[in-house]
Amino acid sequence: MLKIIDKYILKRYLATFSVMLLMFIPIGIVIDVSEKVNRMIENQAPFNEIAWYYLDFTIYFANLLFPIFLFLSVIWFTSKLANNTEIIAILSSGISFTRFMRPYIVGATIVSFFALIMSVYLVPSASAGFKNFRYKYLIGNGQNEMRDNSDVFRQISKDEYLFVSGYNEVSKMAFNFSMEKFEGDKLKYKLIASRIKWNEKTKNYTLFSYSKRKVGEYGDIIERGEKKDTIFNFDLEDLTPLVYIAETLPLNELHKFIDKEKARGSSNINTYLVVLYKKYSIPVSAFILTIIAVAVSAMKRRGGMGANLAIGIVLAFAFVFLDKVFGVLAEKSTAPPLLAVWTPNIVFGLLAIYLLRNAKR
Repeated sequence: MLKIIDKYILKRYLATFSVMLLMFIPIGIVIDVSEKVNRMIENQAPFNEIAWYYLDFTIYFANLLFPIFLFLSVIWFTSKLANNTEIIAILSSGISFTRFMRPYIVGATIVSFFALIMSVYLVPSASAGFKNFRYKYLIGNGQNEMRDNSDVFRQISKDEYLFVSGYNEVSKMAFNFSMEKFEGDKLKYKLIASRIKWNEKTKNYTLFSYSKRKVGEYGDIIERGEKKDTIFNFDLEDLTPLVYIAETLPLNELHKFIDKEKARGSSNINTYLVVLYKKYSIPVSAFILTIIAVAVSAMKRRGGMGANLAIGIVLAFAFVFLDKVFGVLAEKSTAPPLLAVWTPNIVFGLLAIYLLRNAKR
């Protein structure tokens, strides 16, 4: 009996959540196409890049908004159970409210597991493609705007500095490359190139239309060429614009990148830490929002499903609002990133405990 009820609720949990995603993602794509099709045409975006962009768009926003979709889907089907007096029948048979919650927790565990896997393996790649296409074709005047917003100037060692004016994640190529090496306050050499490309197979870089000037005591030595393969002591991530670099790195690379930026004393370290902590906080939110959704919608209300959905929408957007506010607070202030990222889960976790106690009564 109990296993049948568990399977029934778990099936409804996963099915409703899946349908909710399949309904809203295409709507989001249609709205995005209608808003951006003119810029894609003006900036001559190739069709294959547009197709990849919307695949990345789907993964990126499914991960970003999955707590809302999960919350509303649980409220939707639990409200239907309540309106059909199914929950009353289940509890009247002697099953406790805590036992009734078991299939919901199992469902939240499954969803959280897949959300974590996506966040670690799929979302970084999707974020890279999504952001790169956006900066290349959609913001302002396309590539010119991308160049203005993606300049990279970094100190890669005690006496070495590099600069690029744009980076393409797909081709692993940066533009208007410049590298300078100093000894004290004296310039030792300067290397410039129109492009620099990372070669995945050979693990080296290729310079195009390059020029290298070595500053000598009695005269400079200049080397020029159209193409040259070489090795540098900086990583590929050092060429990536700061505006979205952390979002494009897999978990293990993100940890290494954060350690390296801490050693350099980067001023953007809080931004990177927020990205890291959210990979863990978002899956946990599935449990909290599931408990709140069940506690809110398990009671049969006079307003029916409409009242429950209204409450759910308000709570869902309150969660997103807190998440955004504290995320920005962590990036732009001295607030501890770990506390800021987890504050929405802490606040709604306390709310979940309160609502669950009332629902049991």
